Amino acid sequence: MTAAETIAAFTTSITLDDVPEAVVEHAKLHVLDVLGGGLAAHSTGNGVEGRATMQELGGEGQATVIGLADRLPAANAAFANAMTCHGLDFDDTHSDSGSHVSTVIAPAAFAAAERYGADGRDVVAAIVAGNEIVCRVGMAAPGAFHERGFHPTAICGVFGATAAVSRLAGFDAETATRALGIAGSMASGIFAYLADGTPTKPIHPGWAAHGAHVATRLAHHGAAGPRSVFDAQFGIYHAYLGIEPGSSGLAEQLTDLGSRWETPRIAYKPFPICHFTHGAVGAAADAVEGRTFAPDEIAEVVVSVPEPWVPIVLEPAGEKKAPRSEYEGKFSLQYAVASMLVRGHVGVTDFTEAAIADPDVLAVAAKVWHERGDFATYPEAFPGAARVVLASGKTFERMLPYQKGSPENPWSADDVRAKFRANAGLALPAESAAALEEAILAIDQLHDLTAALAPLTLQEVATV
Repeated sequence: MTAAETIAAFTTSITLDDVPEAVVEHAKLHVLDVLGGGLAAHSTGNGVEGRATMQELGGEGQATVIGLADRLPAANAAFANAMTCHGLDFDDTHSDSGSHVSTVIAPAAFAAAERYGADGRDVVAAIVAGNEIVCRVGMAAPGAFHERGFHPTAICGVFGATAAVSRLAGFDAETATRALGIAGSMASGIFAYLADGTPTKPIHPGWAAHGAHVATRLAHHGAAGPRSVFDAQFGIYHAYLGIEPGSSGLAEQLTDLGSRWETPRIAYKPFPICHFTHGAVGAAADAVEGRTFAPDEIAEVVVSVPEPWVPIVLEPAGEKKAPRSEYEGKFSLQYAVASMLVRGHVGVTDFTEAAIADPDVLAVAAKVWHERGDFATYPEAFPGAARVVLASGKTFERMLPYQKGSPENPWSADDVRAKFRANAGLALPAESAAALEEAILAIDQLHDLTAALAPLTLQEVATV
């Protein structure tokens, strides 16, 4: 069997009975987390252009959209929600694959579930299947997509989303295989936005979620796709990464589908910034134990992260030390660590136009330098280190091999729920946020998903 055939066989046959209870609970918490991030993004106007564009296109109302009273066609709803959920870069990441997972899979799966009338058990099974495929496609070549300037969230995500949508559409393995082959021609997403800090990145999960719906409909209507999309010459790994056909690690990653679960290893984000910065920012926060500083108290700050991340979060240093846009600030380790040291936090409101121009924060950011770091936990985690040297000569130093929110430095369910409530509270009254939280955490017991998702429309709803 080809890799696509193996994936199709797994995803079209999986049921919730096949998934350990602990994995189900992790999957539901990740859905809650990503929807909270989407609500916060809506409230701040980040990543909402996809919704406006998809609403403009019109069409049959099939699926719920964050911040929109009217429903949209499933593919368009998936795009709008995925883009919004990634708008703040506050959503989860699977470190071994380098992929944001839930921002693609949850919007694609919910839109499909509403379109095809699937119940909660089916949607959770599909989400778990989609998660597992995204992770494994990325783990087959860890770090390689980033090194070539490709965004694995989108490249890997379209396959996981296609698997999830195929499961909810009731496809057989043959049709799902063709859908995966078609999805390979929709895999896209480049890091060119880093050059000038434009917020293009949220479009990537939107396109992946949308592409999954289009690929599955094409397969439904008989369109063909190469079943060797992963394995052959000009397949994904050969075309994007220059890996010789059959030489990626995907075959090995697929051998234990259904027995090894990556969903519990997807990491939460405590801060709405690039996950590559979390280790160093967390290390700085731990080192100073919550203390804040005036700019003249700090002589210098030295940070280190794995070398492949330097061009993404530390260079070019001039632009990183004085971000030109909110989005550029999210990819500036200098700015993020300065915010932590001056303000004591790195949160949603720390990336407004006014916030990124704060002279005290910029004065400290100008004192941030980096040095090479070797971390045994890379690439399985997002490690980092920080050394804060005061003008007095006193030094604070810490290294985090595993960032907060990772499986090895975990958040509790209460931590995830608290983050959701803070984010959802930016857009929803408390009663509506509570209704959504309760519905998502019991979604595997529900039949009417549209009713469960009603709070996302931002209309008043009764408590349940």
